[in-house]
Amino acid sequence: MSAAVPAATPTLLIVDDDAVFRDVLARAISRRGYAVVTAGDVASGLAVAAATNPAFAIVDLKMPGRTGLALVEALHRRAPTTRIVVLTGYASIATAVEAVKLGATDYLAKPATADEVVAALHRTADSSLDVAAAPVSVDRMAWEHIQRVLTEHGGNVSATARALNMHRRTLQRKLAKRPVKR
Repeated sequence: MSAAVPAATPTLLIVDDDAVFRDVLARAISRRGYAVVTAGDVASGLAVAAATNPAFAIVDLKMPGRTGLALVEALHRRAPTTRIVVLTGYASIATAVEAVKLGATDYLAKPATADEVVAALHRTADSSLDVAAAPVSVDRMAWEHIQRVLTEHGGNVSATARALNMHRRTLQRKLAKRPVKR
């Protein structure tokens, strides 16, 4: 007979296609008093959410197939009180704005510690966010602009390249790189 999770323990859903990262984060979050359930893609994330009705969710942005934004929207539509944090290695202002519009309560860039993730889960709109003391680099601003234009064109690389007056292959190379550090 397995030990039952107390009813007062909040359920947290982690959806990330990186199995190693997902498992490490799940262990770290469960040590902080959450009943953690995981999924590797949007479809299985929706199925797990339907079965467990999580109070919290941590969603990766880039996954095979549908993006994490589709999951954020579906989770928010299904249960508007679910607190959703988007955690991504491809952070940009455009995707952060889009995630919040779709129902995310916060947006964090990887790498983030488990404590930062838990703090983001409980952060309210009235909480003051720390503003970076250093200005954003020109390379970072360019990367964020590319991400915004890509979002405006629904992820269509060819249309984005035309809008940016850039060769499609050059844009693909830029998109394959990690975000530029601040």
